This record gives sequence, C-alpha cells and structure tokens, in this order.
Amino acid sequence: MKCISCGKNLSSTDDYSIFSCPECGKIEIVRCGQCKKNAVQYKCNECGFIGP
Repeated sequence: MKCISCGKNLSSTDDYSIFSCPECGKIEIVRCGQCKKNAVQYKCNECGFIGP
C-alpha cells in the first residue's frame, strides 16, 4: 500500500488510515499518519474529490 498524498510505501507496522472516499465511496483512500496529521491534500482517482 502507498499513501495517496506522498506516495510513501506503507507496511503493517506504519501509522496509516484507510477509508472510503467521502464523496463517491467507490475507492479506498490510504493515508500515512504524517500526511493525515499535517492535513496534506489528497485526490480521489475515481471522482476527483480533494480532501484534507
């Protein structure tokens, strides 16, 4: 898995979050803890939603 914001490869020991796109719900968004903490933007590859 990779963080959608920074592209960091994530392992089972890393701090990360997985959730469905809040707009379309069609894809899972994966974000590392650092990007989530710093509110780095991400973009859904399905619908184009941009979130913090």
